[in-house]
Amino acid sequence: MGPGTPGVAASPRALPLVARLSYAVGHFLNDLCASMWFTYLLLYLHSVSAYSSRGAGLLLLLGQVADGLCTPLVGYEADRAAGCCPRYGPRKAWHLVGTVCVLLSFPFIFSPCLGCGAATPEWAALLYYGPFIVIFQFGWAATQIAHLSLIPELVTNEHEKVELTALRYAFTVVANITVYGAAWLLLHLQGSPHVGPTQEISDELGVQDVPVFRNLSLLVVGIGAVFSLLFHLGTREGRRPRWEEPDEHSPLLTHEAQPLLLWKHWLQEPAFYQVGLLYMSTRLIVNLSQTYMAMYLTYSLSLPKKFIAIIPLVMYLSGFFSSFLMKPINKWIGRNMTYFTGLLVILAFSAWVALANGLGVAVYVAAVLLGVGCATILVTSLAMTADLIGPHTHSGAFVYGAMSFSDKVANGLAVMAIQSLHPRGSDLCCTACVGFYHWVMVAVTGGVGVAATLVLCSLLLWPIRLRSWNPGTQ
Repeated sequence: MGPGTPGVAASPRALPLVARLSYAVGHFLNDLCASMWFTYLLLYLHSVSAYSSRGAGLLLLLGQVADGLCTPLVGYEADRAAGCCPRYGPRKAWHLVGTVCVLLSFPFIFSPCLGCGAATPEWAALLYYGPFIVIFQFGWAATQIAHLSLIPELVTNEHEKVELTALRYAFTVVANITVYGAAWLLLHLQGSPHVGPTQEISDELGVQDVPVFRNLSLLVVGIGAVFSLLFHLGTREGRRPRWEEPDEHSPLLTHEAQPLLLWKHWLQEPAFYQVGLLYMSTRLIVNLSQTYMAMYLTYSLSLPKKFIAIIPLVMYLSGFFSSFLMKPINKWIGRNMTYFTGLLVILAFSAWVALANGLGVAVYVAAVLLGVGCATILVTSLAMTADLIGPHTHSGAFVYGAMSFSDKVANGLAVMAIQSLHPRGSDLCCTACVGFYHWVMVAVTGGVGVAATLVLCSLLLWPIRLRSWNPGTQ
């Protein structure tokens, strides 16, 4: 084999479809668990297990803080372990560790407290759930960071990054559809034997629904384990050479090796904080609207319990179909305008909820608006994060870890603040809950949406690029 043409780099080959799909399903277990965590945890603890609203919020805050603390640490360690596990891949190794932790801990969160009885104080029961939540969140963080940081490793073309991110989000939506479809089926099967006067009771959430959530959590980890196996079998971590040692075939004149952009250099970049704030705002909108949608449907709109599965299902179906439009829309109008379009849709939803006394059948249309808007801003914000990292993939896990740290802690604090403002902290339902959850939905979409718009304006004035880092001075 003769030597190649000196100084000419070969164009990177596009990632095969099978490899793209294998990568896309690697976050499926996390997405299934996150769907249950954000949509049903407060509802399960408060309305089914009858814990106080503040106690339920405290457990969610514990999980978010644990996730937030683990995320940057995992990101730092994943970057530092770049030379380890060369045959398997360091990021895939972290993904495997996280997957095992999630599989072993998640079912206990949505199951009754073992050994607890009617006389058990609430603080003891909440303490029981704590270790399982911490282990689950560590595993979730390890899987998420390892999976996200693989994007710049697998592809280099900007539009391929958007496509890979969109495929990843498409399977996120499929995961949510799976959870909500399974929840509807389990609730339907549970209610089918009831006839006569007990039918009204079966439409309200209560202790009789504990087996539904337990079986749903077992179904989630079973399906997720299969897709995690497909990811590990079908994805090969990128093994592009960092810097090759010169040999007799190397040209005499070469480009000098660029110094590495380390984690401390990211902290000096304004764009790092701009994208971080935008990603945090995006996650606040997506996660808080998902968390309080079930409460809003149950208490503000007084809908039967089957709607806690139907309406989120409509949201994510609309998000699924819109995610396939992300690549052409990004090409056509650019990242910033795509994100702004998604924000406009979310603000329209917020204004509708604020002004309407009751939605009725229009609740389905509102769900479509929220689903499309959330899908648009989430896919675009992830693509912006990949743009920020660019070729500096050696520290990509730290960037994703720092972004996730801010969003997890912000989500946990926001939920705890909302739960603390609950009008009747220990009662399952009250008249004041109707207006309370109504305005919570307006605030978490419209209020945070306005904040995200201000951050987006800063990106229009100062686009994403490295300003402070100068390779020549490092």
